[in-house]
Order: sequence, then structure tokens, then C-alpha cells
Amino acid sequence: MLLFLASSCGLTHRLKDNEALIRKITIKGVDKQFSEAALNYVDKEQQPNNALNLKLYYWFSKNGKRDIGESPNLVDSALIEFSRLQIQKFLQNKGYLKAKVTDSIRVKKKRAELIFTATEGPMFRVRNFTDSIADKKMQALYRANAGRLNHVRQGERFDTDSLAAERDEMYMLMKRNGYYDFFRQYISFNSDTTFNKGIADIKMIIDNPPGKPAHPIYKINNTIITVSTSSGRTPGKVDTMRVDSQFRFVDFSKKFRPRIITIYSFQKKGDLYSIDKQSLTTSRLSELNVFRNVPNPTYEKLPDSTNRLNTKIDLVPLKQMSNRVEGEFLFNSGRYGFSAGNTFTDRNIFKTAATLQIKFNYSVLFDNGSSNAGGIENQEFKLGGTITYPQILSPFNLPVLGKYGVPHTSFSSNYTLFFQKGLVERQSIVNSITYDFTETPDKVHTLTPIDIEFSKGNIDTAAKRKLLDRNYYSYVYLIGRTIFSSGSQYTYQLNANKLNTYRNFLYFRGSIDIGGNTLWGLSKLLNTPRDTAGQRTIFGYTFAQYAKGEIDLRFYKSFGGEKQLVFRINPGIGVPYGNSSQLVFEKNFYTGGANDIRAWLPRTLGPGLFNRGLAYAGDTTTLKRLKYLDQFGEIKFVSNLEYRYKLANDFFGSKLKGAVFVDAGNVWRLHKQFENPNGEFRLGEFWQSTAIGIGTGLRFDLGFFIFRFDAALKFKDPEFTGSDQWVLVNHFNELFHTGDFKRAYRASNYDNFNFLQLNFGIGLPF
Repeated sequence: MLLFLASSCGLTHRLKDNEALIRKITIKGVDKQFSEAALNYVDKEQQPNNALNLKLYYWFSKNGKRDIGESPNLVDSALIEFSRLQIQKFLQNKGYLKAKVTDSIRVKKKRAELIFTATEGPMFRVRNFTDSIADKKMQALYRANAGRLNHVRQGERFDTDSLAAERDEMYMLMKRNGYYDFFRQYISFNSDTTFNKGIADIKMIIDNPPGKPAHPIYKINNTIITVSTSSGRTPGKVDTMRVDSQFRFVDFSKKFRPRIITIYSFQKKGDLYSIDKQSLTTSRLSELNVFRNVPNPTYEKLPDSTNRLNTKIDLVPLKQMSNRVEGEFLFNSGRYGFSAGNTFTDRNIFKTAATLQIKFNYSVLFDNGSSNAGGIENQEFKLGGTITYPQILSPFNLPVLGKYGVPHTSFSSNYTLFFQKGLVERQSIVNSITYDFTETPDKVHTLTPIDIEFSKGNIDTAAKRKLLDRNYYSYVYLIGRTIFSSGSQYTYQLNANKLNTYRNFLYFRGSIDIGGNTLWGLSKLLNTPRDTAGQRTIFGYTFAQYAKGEIDLRFYKSFGGEKQLVFRINPGIGVPYGNSSQLVFEKNFYTGGANDIRAWLPRTLGPGLFNRGLAYAGDTTTLKRLKYLDQFGEIKFVSNLEYRYKLANDFFGSKLKGAVFVDAGNVWRLHKQFENPNGEFRLGEFWQSTAIGIGTGLRFDLGFFIFRFDAALKFKDPEFTGSDQWVLVNHFNELFHTGDFKRAYRASNYDNFNFLQLNFGIGLPF
């Protein structure tokens, strides 16, 4: 990017003699508290251009024929006068009622500085704030809530924004308590600022409707729900179904049962009208993801004096079925492969707004450095199905947990077949039931009470013999055994709803996974037999017993605009116990990849100080066979620090954003293992065994998704010892060519050492 900025054309060389480019804005005489905000009142076309955006415009826009970057913002006297008035009005609204602003322009070499100078005068403060509300019921309601609503307080600065906030709060209070016909226009403020001491007396006035002694209060009566066809039509005649004393249901699509809609209609017969419940109904029906453009319910007053409202909800369904094809390609220094998948979705199975998804994925990896050079190194086939209901399905009579989000019950079943040439074929079947619900807008709970998994591995005969000859019993046991497990998981998330904002907040995600305890109790009760290793079995198979926990903690700090610093800590630990001496292979941790420590490929880092070249010295066959399978651990610690910023508003139809980052961490074995020398966790060697990667990246933000490109460099590699760990510092001269260091690594590992790792992804890494 620096090369681009240095090599591209100057900012002003295309301007005419009578034109000047705005490069600086100076505001003088404004209180420090408001000086930054005052800049926002300068017209957008009189703001200094972002240098990169302007250069992109000069390079690609071809005299404005393409909408790329930003056209130059030139001095415009009319817009400067408009900006001056806006700043002056802003200061007056902030209590400087006698403020005056002047402007001037300073031009040098076609670069202009706009100078706005303010004379603020005295600041006015509120002496008294009173109300005059003709409707006594409304007055009592307001005064009962005044302590919570009052934005205008005695002694504080006179501020028209506070008055506007007071008006909005009063409006919402009335609309929450049955005042369907109440409008903001009924509220006015009388401000007396004629005193000479910088004080203001304010009175809030609410009049009654013309010709009426009070504002009417309305209650909900009947509700009719109409579902059209997916094209929005209501052809012919359809019978109206009476659901209960409140709801009537008309379905022209003939694809819905009424209950899934009525349970998310929060306005019940006899309740006071509430704008909050109206909005809540709209939000939850939208979240069902089976209707498009869900409008707010509409109301019709009954033609009598009872002040009742009939509600009408009109819905247009989405197309019920869809299909999505996905794919990606991997290439890195002799490794290449692809992944292809298909997802079929039925949005309304059983007429209950339940979603059925059937997913298929096939991936294959070729590796020129493997034991099968040039051929297929490994393959993976996945097939799964999930049915998700937009409610909690339970034998108990639970309340509808939809106040802050639609809850879900998911039934899923997944089959995986993994095949690595010359080593192993593993199959697994996982069946689970999962509940998720939102406690508050910030708190989300996910509970999987039932998770049953059956895994079976078949090791290649020659590979098994070779592993046993080297006393690698652990690998044979982990990847070659048949095992049955049953567990439960729970996950708690805090502030996940803020992840796409630029606010200051803390994000937390904690999960715990416990398995095998029920099976252990059942096997003891039934006194089931043990296998040759002394472990109890159930249904003829040994079962896993373990506990696993993981935390994802992030701190988001905003620096204004779209600049943001994110610090992340991601530790985890898994402990086998009881019927298991080792953690199930699929339950172990690994690091590396586009969302983790980005300078390493997935499954190619650790554990600890483990060095594959030294561990398998003289055994090239085993070294190549165990590639991608021997670098895991029961303990994980990852930390990331990333600074994000905006580069350009319009880069070929997307926002161009940048990032610089540091990733650190590793995985470790829980105990000393013969197969992974120096791979166990030792507190005194934590720093020595920590990997560090550094890098930078680009994000192409298209609004509905983000395409990400990251380039990461290995800075500290724990597989080496001493000062040799600082690979980028000590071997920087081999960054782009091969020398003694890379040749030595190739000779011992039969693989290339890559300083640079490129990652392509969808969405932010965290």
C-alpha cells in the first residue's frame, strides 16, 4: 500500500488554476468538549479527502465514469457558508444561545485550509423544568416515571438534544401504555431565556386532542393473520380458521399451521396497546426466517366507544426450498486441494417454520512432500442433516422464551468418513439434540443435553506394524480404536450481538463438554465386561469419559470512525478420567489456520517444543504418514492482537479495510508422552514453547459478507531451540529464497519451511 501511495500521482496536479483541494479544517474558539463534534457539521463535500480514496479515483475512475474511490473535494463558497451556519446552530443547540461563527480560507499550492472561528458567548443553564399536561391520567403516568425519563435537569446545560430526547421518551412512554393515537406533535417546549444571567426556564406542554377532554387509551381486541402466496397474491377464497377467542387465521399458501405464528404475537386480547409488543411481534416473526419483509401489525378501531383495536398481521412467505453450492481451493508450497459442498434447505418442514438442512461436503488434499508424492494425501466425506424448530420442544410446559430472540430446538445427525493414504480410515456418526435461547439481548445460552458419538478407525496393516515397532502405542490407540461416547455440552455467550459494531465492549464465550458419566454409571450398575485394556464397555464397545472446557475472551476498543483494536485470549483444556486414559482424538485441540495462529497451516503447530524432524529421525515413512495427525494436545492457549482500520470507502463496490496483527500460542500434551517428546505442558517453559506470528491483511467489505486476505509471517517457532526460535530475525535473508536454514529443515523434515502463509477467508477471523 505504501508503494502504491508513493508511486501514484499527486493530489492536486489535475486541478485547474482556479480550483483548490480541501486538505485541512480548523475550528477555533469552540469549547474542547464540542470541538470534535463540530467538525461533523462541515458539509461532507468540504471535508478533506482520504488520500488513498482520492488516488483510487484518479487511477480507476476515468473522469468520473466509474464510482471508485472519492472525487476531489474542492472549495465551494456556498457549501462553506452552509457549514458555517450549521456549526453556529450546533453551538446554539448546545447552550451557547448567542454564539456566532465566521469563516475564512487559506490556500497554498492549490491546497486549502478552511478556518471556522466561533465566538460562543455565555452558556445557558436550566433553572427550572416544569410540566403542563392537560390529561391528568397522562400527567400521573409521566410523573411516576419522571425520575427515569428526565433528560432535562436543573442546573445542567441548556441543550436542544436533551429536549428532543425528552420528547421521544415521553412519546414512547405513552405508546407503551395504551395511547395508540398519541403523536410527538402533542408535545411542545416553552423556553424562557430572556434573563441576563445565562439561565433558562423550560416548560413541557402536552395538550389534549382538539375537542376531547383527554387522550383515549386503547386495548387489543381480535387479531386476524393472513398469509399470502410467496408471490404476494391472495387468489380465490380460503376458509378463515378460528384459532381461539382472539385469533383468526387465513392461509392462501396452505403451508402454515397457525400456532407457530400466534405464539410470537405478543399482543393478547384485553392488553393495553403497546408499541413495544408491536415491535416485538414484528421482530420475532422476521426471525422465523420463513417470511419476507414482515411489516408492523396494523390496527383498526372498533366503531363504538369501547376504545378497542382489531389487529391485522399480513405475511408473505419466502420460497420454501433453496440450494447452495460452496467450494474453496487450497495451495501452499506443494500442498494443494479442494473442497466442494452442497446445502439443501427446506424452510418450513411440517408446516411449523422448522428448517431442514441437508449438507454434503467432499474435500481432498494432494501433497508432493508426503509418502504418496503427487497423489492424494487424504480425503474427507461429510453428510449431515439438521431439523431446527423455532421454539423449545420439551415434555414440560415451559413459557415461550421469545422476548429477546426466537429460541430453537435442533435435532442433528452427521456422518464423517476420513481416509489418509497408507495410514487410517476413520468413520464417525454423531447424533445430538440442542437448545438455544436468548436470556437478554446480550446473553445467549446453548445447551446440548444429548450428544451421542460412535467412532471407528481402521489402521493400515503396514502402518500399524511400523508404529508398534517404534512403541507408538498411543497413536494406534487414538486413531485406530472403535469407541462409543455420550456427553452433554453447554455454551454461554455475552455480547455476541455487538460483534459487528465499533463500540467498546467485552465479548465472552465459554463452553464445557462432559461425557461418559452416565455410561460409566450404567456399566457399573449392569456390571458390563471390560476390554483387554481393562476399560469397561457398553453395548460391546469401550466408551470415553472426559471433561473439556474452552474460553474465548475478547476486548474491543474503538478509536473512532472504523478504527478498532481487538485483544483475544482463547485457552482450553480437556481431561480424560475414569474409563479413559487418553482424550478422544476428535476432542483434542489443534492450532494454526485462518482464524487462529495464521502463520501456520491447520494442525501443523506444536505440541509444545515437539520437533517432528528430531522425533522421527531416520524414519521418513512414519514422519510422512503422521503428517497432520501428530500435532495436537489436551491443552490450548491462543492470544491475538489485531488493529483494524478503513483504507477506502469505495474499492470496486466494496469498502476496503486493513488490519495488522500478532498471533501467539500453542497446544500442549497434558502429560509426558513417548510419541511427542517435549510436547507436554510445563509452566517454566510456557514462553519458550509459545509460537508467535505477525502479519497484515485486507478486508473487502461488501455489506452482506466480508472477503478476507491475510499474509502472516512466522516470527518465533518453538520447534527450534534457543535463539534459533526467532526464525524471522535470524533467517530473514531466506525469506524469499532458499539457504542453509531451509535446506537443513528440508533434510530433516522432508518438507519445506515456509516463513509466509497466505490465508483467504469469509468473515472476520474473530
